[in-house]
Amino acid sequence: MKSKKKTKTDTSSKKEIKMIDDLAEHYWFTINYFVGLIKSSELKAGLILSFYGLILNFVYQNAERTMEQLSGQVFLYILIGLWFVCTLLSIYFSIRSFIPRIESKYDPNVFFFGDIISKYGSINDFSKTFYAISNDRDERYNQLGQQVYINAKIAARKFKNVNMSLRFLALGLIFLLLIVSNYLLVVIL
Repeated sequence: MKSKKKTKTDTSSKKEIKMIDDLAEHYWFTINYFVGLIKSSELKAGLILSFYGLILNFVYQNAERTMEQLSGQVFLYILIGLWFVCTLLSIYFSIRSFIPRIESKYDPNVFFFGDIISKYGSINDFSKTFYAISNDRDERYNQLGQQVYINAKIAARKFKNVNMSLRFLALGLIFLLLIVSNYLLVVIL
């Protein structure tokens, strides 16, 4: 029985294939990481909006009775106005987190759904381009790298909106606490 000797070429080819597989996995992991962050930001924005649904329902149910008991309280009206502005701004930034903003200033990319439909012609044209780019290692990783960048930019923008929404939510809750405190002081005294 002859033993097969591994040549230097066989070993280096296997290492290169493993490195290519690891690199592809790294790119796709990074893209999926940012997609997860995008989903997370939208989930947080949805939770903020749900919380406002509860708060606004409570306010609506008690507004008339409260306003009757506190008529003429200028300080309270100012607090209610400030709370209302904070609430609107917080809701605005939460909703803004859901609105897709697709930028077209980038080169066409075979991994971006908008470009697939609009920049590559027919289904056959796209299929040929996709195949060619898939077989051109440098161009494939260039386009994957562009997708990493774009997804990171989308995630950063969405988290900025969620952060702004949370800031206005916190400020609004402070005003709401002051409104409730003022209400209790006026009703009790």
